[in-house]
Parts: sequence; structure tokens; C-alpha cells
Amino acid sequence: MKKVLLFCVFITGFTSVSLAQRFAYIDMKYILGNIPDYNEAQKKLDAQSAQWQKEIQDKYDNIDKMNKDYQSQQVLMTDDMKKQKQQEIQDKEKEAKELQKQYFGYEGQLFKLRQQLVKPIQDKVYDAVQKLAASKSYDFIFDKSVSVYMMYANPKLDVSDQVLTFLGYSPKTKAPETKATGTPANQGSQQPNQQGNVAPLNQQNNAPSVPH
Repeated sequence: MKKVLLFCVFITGFTSVSLAQRFAYIDMKYILGNIPDYNEAQKKLDAQSAQWQKEIQDKYDNIDKMNKDYQSQQVLMTDDMKKQKQQEIQDKEKEAKELQKQYFGYEGQLFKLRQQLVKPIQDKVYDAVQKLAASKSYDFIFDKSVSVYMMYANPKLDVSDQVLTFLGYSPKTKAPETKATGTPANQGSQQPNQQGNVAPLNQQNNAPSVPH
């Protein structure tokens, strides 16, 4: 509700300054979905993420087995043997957690791979938006795919296809129209990255949890 009010206040504020100002909006999710290079990059990210996830899961499965073996054999162990086995299990748990952080933690390998594969594509989209804004004299271009509650968006103001044209792509997927339902225009939110560009969808720089 606060986001709705803030958005409405913002719109009211800038329209009251000058009715001559021009604005439009894009759907970043729609634009990226129509870029083959982005879709291919996303497939590579998903495949690598799944591989790393399996590697970590295998380590936790091994730790579970070590725990079960210890529980079944500890009655036959001396105190020193118990301490040694417990330490081995703790070391394996620490190793698994460190690997999970290395792969999926903040600025981990998945984050770096995403920057390598996706950021150049995002930069091209960002540049195309700037060029479109300059050529059409737009004062504002919003992204309706971010987590801003848009009560209504006139399809005539959607310039997503024009951005794709600037990039040299032909739209293949029709951009969904925003209905006046009071719900987010797109619930798959995107966050700005460190360079101020829109971060790729489905990302999330969060480390996936591994059951153990």
C-alpha cells in the first residue's frame, strides 16, 4: 500500500511541475525474453547452478551418512575415537558450508558468472533505452516489471518494442497488458545492480539453501 501511495505521489508531483513533460514505460522482463543471447545466458546459469547445487547436496548426504555410522558405532568406540569422529564430521560440515558460500554467497561464483554473461546484455538494453529517450524526447521512462504497484498502464505508452528495434531484434512475445486490479504489474521483481542497471530476472544473489 505504501508503494502505491509513493508511486501516486511521484506521478502527481512530476505532472504538476510541467504538463509538457513526456514519459513512457518498458517491460524489462518482456524485452529480455525476446533477446536470444539473454535466454541462452540464463540457460547456462541455470545449468551451472544445478551442477553446483548437486555438488553441495552430495556433501551433505555424505555428512548424514557419517552421522548415522557414528551413531551406530559409537558404543564400540573409545572416548578418543569418538572425539576424532566428531571432529571429522564437524570439518566436513564446515567444508560444505564454505563451498555453498563460495558458489552462492554474496559476490560468489554464481554472481560473478551472472555479471559475465548477463551484464553486457543489460548494458545494451540500458543504452538502447537512453537512445530512445533522447530520440523521442522522453523525460521519464519507467520499468513496469519492477516492484512498483501500477494501478493502470496505457499500452500506447509501452515502448518495449521500440527498445527491441533499437537493439536489432524483432518482438516474438506479446507484452502483457497491465490491468487495473491493484496488483503488481509483474510480481517477478528486479533489483538494481551495483552499476544502476536492472538486475536480471530470477536472480537473486541469495544462496540457495541446502537441506542437511
